[in-house]
Amino acid sequence: MNLLAFDTSTDTLSIAVQRGVGGAVWQHNGPGGAQASSALIPAILQLMRQAGLEFKNLDAIAFGRGPGSFTGLRTACSVAQGLAYGAGASGIPVLPVDSLLAVAEQARFEREQATKPAEGRAETQAIRVLAMLDARMDELYAQSFDFDGAVWASSGPCRLYKPEDLAAALAGADATTLLAGNVFAPYGARLPAGPWPRLQALPCAQAMLRLAPHLLQAGLAVPADQALPLYIRDKVAKTTQERLLEKSATAQAAAPGAFIETP
Repeated sequence: MNLLAFDTSTDTLSIAVQRGVGGAVWQHNGPGGAQASSALIPAILQLMRQAGLEFKNLDAIAFGRGPGSFTGLRTACSVAQGLAYGAGASGIPVLPVDSLLAVAEQARFEREQATKPAEGRAETQAIRVLAMLDARMDELYAQSFDFDGAVWASSGPCRLYKPEDLAAALAGADATTLLAGNVFAPYGARLPAGPWPRLQALPCAQAMLRLAPHLLQAGLAVPADQALPLYIRDKVAKTTQERLLEKSATAQAAAPGAFIETP
């Protein structure tokens, strides 16, 4: 299979092109966020040239549909649509991939590689991963996934949590459950304490390439006009009033008894 995959849901831009089943992979990682909209297409074109592929040769275009950065998700959807439509009269199927599923797959892969014998192949094992991404505004996205050694299945929908409230997502999780994502730096001290190992992981394009064959076989590819983002919330930022109130509350907590005028 010839596949193009990219994710712009976080501050890291990730792109990968695969030529042939189990074939060579060309990849690019760089700054995402506001830079993704200008850097994505040139980087894709460069990887396609390196792989010796034209867009009409692709079997599918996989993109990270979210949750994540609102601007990043809109960029991913519009680029996936444009490339699919521009490839020819029939277009190319697009494959929306949940960003948290890509986090879970990348964490599984890195854990597997880290524990493989010095010689020989890594052993694929069943695992449960609680995948998490920083949602900003003092919240995080979280979703639990189970891998049976061959395919992934979600044990529930993606939800928004305050870091302290994540215990609800960990109910019933044993000590082998892997916590994975990019939330440990901003929220690590506020996450529930427990025996669960932690692994920094992002929804990278290489993980999407590994997920793509099963997702395509399951019939999850869609026409280009259905390349839509997954939004978990409608609000993208706090209002000025909310930020002032939070600042005031923080100052009051730091100086008990002091009177601070609120807006």
